[in-house]
Amino acid sequence: MDLYQAIRERRSIRKYKPDPVPEAVVLRVLDAANWAPSGVNLQQWKFYVVAGGKRDQIAASYGRMTEQNYPPAGKRTEQQETFLQWAKTYGGAPLIIVATMPREELQPRRHKMHLESVAAAFQNLLLAAYAEGLGTCWMTGPLADEANLGTILNLPANEEIVALTPLGYPDQVVQEKPRHDQHLREKVVWLE
Repeated sequence: MDLYQAIRERRSIRKYKPDPVPEAVVLRVLDAANWAPSGVNLQQWKFYVVAGGKRDQIAASYGRMTEQNYPPAGKRTEQQETFLQWAKTYGGAPLIIVATMPREELQPRRHKMHLESVAAAFQNLLLAAYAEGLGTCWMTGPLADEANLGTILNLPANEEIVALTPLGYPDQVVQEKPRHDQHLREKVVWLE
């Protein structure tokens, strides 16, 4: 698949088939993530591939957190109900990939370097997954319950979560959404 095609066609998927993703495919996707550029070539990312009961616990965490921020049942909008069901199940994806980085609380510049490096790896992951016919959805909302997620994953104290994504075969087609400033008149500043 052409890189530019993958960049333009990849979409955030919120509904997945229950079909399992072969381990070899997951490893190809994670290998692509592993080739991302990183600050000082530290390659400081770590990926947790979560399935089964642990996957259900992570989804339940996001569901509880989302429900706490919504009106009670019967007073929610249709959109809120739909999102709540998504949060409780991660769209039915069989896997969740959790990306972590080293915790650097005392060195803000190093913390930023780690964050940027893992974000680059995560973008590679999303594009490689799309090339494999898989769906993803970059998620940071669940991090509002990061302490609980860390407990579920048994993360060491020196690791923090950067992002999560469901991973599975899409069970929906998502239409292209127009880019803001499509002609790059406001987002690009040329200097001489």
